[in-house]
Amino acid sequence: MARRTRSRRLLGAAGLTALVTGAALVPAPSSTAQGAAAGTASVTVRPDPSYEQEKFEGWGTSLVWFANATGGYPKEIREKLAKLLFGDDGLALNIARYNIGGGNAPDVKDYLRAGGAVQGWWKAPAGTTREDTDWWHADDPAAWNKDADATQRWWVGRIKDDIDHWETFSNSPPWFMTKSGYVSGGFNATEDQLKPESVDDFAAYLAGATKRLEKAEGIDVDTVDPFNEPNTNYWSTRLGADGEPVGGRQEGAHIGPELQQKVIAALAPALRKAKAGADISAMDETNPSTFAQNWNTYPQEVRDLVGQMNVHTYGTGQRTTVRDLAKAAGKPLWMSEVDGDWGDGQSFTDMRPGLGLAQRIVDDLRELEPKAWVFWQPVEDYDNMKPGGESAKGGNWGTIQLSFSCTSKDTLASCPVHTNTKFDTARNFTHYIKPGDRLIKTDDTSSAAAVTKKGDGATVVHVNSTTEARAVTVDLSKFGKVGRDATVTPVVTSADGKLDRHRAIEVSDREATFTVPAQSVTSFVVKGVSGVAKDAAELRKGHTYELTGVQSGKALTVAGNGTDLVIRSATAQAAGQQWKLRKISGDTGNRQRYVFSNPVEGKRLAVRDGAPVLESDTGPRDRATQWIMSSTGDGTWTLVNAATGRLLEVGGQATHEGASVTLWTPNSGANQRWKVAEVPDPVS
Repeated sequence: MARRTRSRRLLGAAGLTALVTGAALVPAPSSTAQGAAAGTASVTVRPDPSYEQEKFEGWGTSLVWFANATGGYPKEIREKLAKLLFGDDGLALNIARYNIGGGNAPDVKDYLRAGGAVQGWWKAPAGTTREDTDWWHADDPAAWNKDADATQRWWVGRIKDDIDHWETFSNSPPWFMTKSGYVSGGFNATEDQLKPESVDDFAAYLAGATKRLEKAEGIDVDTVDPFNEPNTNYWSTRLGADGEPVGGRQEGAHIGPELQQKVIAALAPALRKAKAGADISAMDETNPSTFAQNWNTYPQEVRDLVGQMNVHTYGTGQRTTVRDLAKAAGKPLWMSEVDGDWGDGQSFTDMRPGLGLAQRIVDDLRELEPKAWVFWQPVEDYDNMKPGGESAKGGNWGTIQLSFSCTSKDTLASCPVHTNTKFDTARNFTHYIKPGDRLIKTDDTSSAAAVTKKGDGATVVHVNSTTEARAVTVDLSKFGKVGRDATVTPVVTSADGKLDRHRAIEVSDREATFTVPAQSVTSFVVKGVSGVAKDAAELRKGHTYELTGVQSGKALTVAGNGTDLVIRSATAQAAGQQWKLRKISGDTGNRQRYVFSNPVEGKRLAVRDGAPVLESDTGPRDRATQWIMSSTGDGTWTLVNAATGRLLEVGGQATHEGASVTLWTPNSGANQRWKVAEVPDPVS
């Protein structure tokens, strides 16, 4: 399916300020690079292109609820929002997720939050009530409303030339497919909301709406996700004393793992029947650990139907679990939704929300290794976020806030658009890590890095959340070529300025140092570097290594029978603890595969009958002999077996001498991580 890729011409800080505030253009401030003053805290960041991710697809957003709320607003308000979100000098988003609304029955009074009542694509006969649930048939043209959802669809038409990847998704099935009869969830939030007999209808509804959207708006939808945080306990409908619904306030549906599998199995043929060319994505779970719980129940035939894995990071544990599950499955992984507050009441100047968002992005990129990073919705309801809205102090959800109750007579003066510091710090990422770039490893947990699409430069984005200035040294020694004219240009967002571009710093001895302000996010734009240094990689072909368990502190060792694996205290040049690797796919990359062998024993590490073993290092190298290595840049690694998708681990989290080394599904445990240290070649 063809992709539309746009060329971005980004303005300097003055143009950006004018876009947000309407201010006149003024020269951007500049300053010379500063070395570390006496007593200044310092950190060195080493971007490492030897560990390179797949091409980054970009940055995105869901369109609900803001698109539903604002799609009918006066032109000047909509246009300002569109430029702030998708314009090259705004957030420059290039991915959009369209919500296929479920929709309550015609006789149900709207009780959902502002923007939350997304119109469904069905067309009910006159007089239909909540009790009428058997009238809809996917093959009946009269059952479809081709003009549905005009407000969200205005946004689709407005931004379609800016979007490289479209995804449709569902928060809830239509009311007539639910057990409760409402799209806000079941009366019991832990019971499945989708009626079992409606699985095929739900699949047909999603496929039919996707195809109708494509045809009506002239777009190609790439992926369809039938769920949103499905295996959770917070989608519920509450009725008041009069029997009318009073909450929850948004569409949502509990759909447990077993029912998820049935929906995915039904959606694949439904998409084919509708002649929609989209792949299935799944399952947009609320956090990585719940995602893993769901995914691990899917049989292989269901996993095979999923073309893309989507996860949210409202919970942050077990990111590396989902990373390794995606590598094992050989599927792209998205961080497909998150937002948060990170402050103490609504504020458009407090740096804490911007710093919190920036650190979340860094952590997601470093630990998940996603191909895309997607906002929940960058535009939030100002009225709901102001003091007395969702909380007494208000909140900082969204990077942009405006009222969701403006009218057709309003102007930007009466319906103002506000941006907070999250908008500012997000652009440090979206402007300088672009679609087609490749994220690379760093050894600093406050930094993310990428090499450019052409491979002739790099970007490091550094978050300083402390209340003190910090001298940041960018160490470029792991690049193969650092040109004589190589430079590092800091672009700083802090309380004193937004994307302030400083003078370029000449690289000296493969380093450049700049003192970043307190509570700041800085994009270091590196020019004049390329390639990978010969000694950059921690794992190199033909070298010999010792693998030490992070939890046990003991070395991976060949057992006395010459076949099994155990852990034992490290012994200098012990033959059974030496491992030589051969890279069998690619020169760099986070999904390349290795074969590990013990050079003295003349055997290789493989998986047979569900267990790791040493076997003769001859014959074909099937997938069971291949290992995918993952690292967050902290010097530790996981080893994913290419055939089973399981990780090499110390069984039962044991730490005693001779404990067995086994395989298990990824779980981010310390017993699944290994320190890798180079050692001299053994004497045979």
